[in-house]
Amino acid sequence: MAGIINLYVDQGSDFHTELVLQNDDGSIIDLTGFDIYSQFRKSFNSSLYYEFDCSIVGSPVLGEITLALDGHDSSDIPPGRYLYDVEIVDALNNVKVRVIEGLVILTPEITRVAIV
Repeated sequence: MAGIINLYVDQGSDFHTELVLQNDDGSIIDLTGFDIYSQFRKSFNSSLYYEFDCSIVGSPVLGEITLALDGHDSSDIPPGRYLYDVEIVDALNNVKVRVIEGLVILTPEITRVAIV
């Protein structure tokens, strides 16, 4: 069963979080051979979606991943509540697992300063 973690993203700011993926028994998920994907949408059946940049941190056996969203990209997303999940995929062994799910709360940007 996927763990539930809600994410809070400030529109217009760079977002970055590191998460350790665990099995139901608390053991670390070995990410060797896996790719990571994460999307967020207004509802589960929305065709419009946004993606987090996903990567493995350090050794795959440590089960640590990064989800990131550039501030420039988040400026173009309407503020509000979204649903998201993280899936790990091992295409070689035909395995796909949803490991995390929750809400993305994108708070509106007030000050809009362009970085040159």
